[in-house]
Amino acid sequence: MRITVVRTGGFGGLPRRATLDTSARPDADELASLTRTALSEGREERPIGVPDGFNYEIEVDGAIAYCADPRLTDSQRTLITRVLKEGA
Repeated sequence: MRITVVRTGGFGGLPRRATLDTSARPDADELASLTRTALSEGREERPIGVPDGFNYEIEVDGAIAYCADPRLTDSQRTLITRVLKEGA
């Protein structure tokens, strides 16, 4: 599974993108479960966030969900943090 997170917005307005491939990871099952939950809690359209807040696009195998600060669920926040930290 390839999980891609695109973060836009924020004070500087610089986009950030990272992709995490779970195929060879020992925690692939955990990430798959987290991803399913985060996608199910997301929106089909970009939500309106707060000024200088971040907006996120989560893409997994063609499925896309959108979310924004400060209304991230715990699953979304955890997944986004891991992908942006550990992904390339």
